[in-house]
Amino acid sequence: MEYGCYENDVKNKTLKKMNLIRKIFGLNPKVNCHELITNGAILIDVRTPSEYANGKPKNSQNIPLDKIEGKMEKIKNLNKPIVLCCQSGMRSGRATTILKREGIDAHNGGGWHNFA
Repeated sequence: MEYGCYENDVKNKTLKKMNLIRKIFGLNPKVNCHELITNGAILIDVRTPSEYANGKPKNSQNIPLDKIEGKMEKIKNLNKPIVLCCQSGMRSGRATTILKREGIDAHNGGGWHNFA
């Protein structure tokens, strides 16, 4: 086997693993969340109410991650794409996965400072 072929196999396996990780955390495919919001998407901050009270993105709604499943019908009824944010992108990644599993067009926007 040529070295180049082996190198490509390793690269392909690495890319597949990275894509799986991105998919798990709602980071795949890469979209422009600011453009989505400009075009009518709803920005939901999934931090706790106390975190949200200490600073929040303009025109966002606060639905904490631990309440997101209980608000599913409300979110579905918005009938718009959803961009989620939190402190770092971890909780919004989990929320994105939950919403996508329910058929909602959801995108992980990462940390809320991206929208401040």
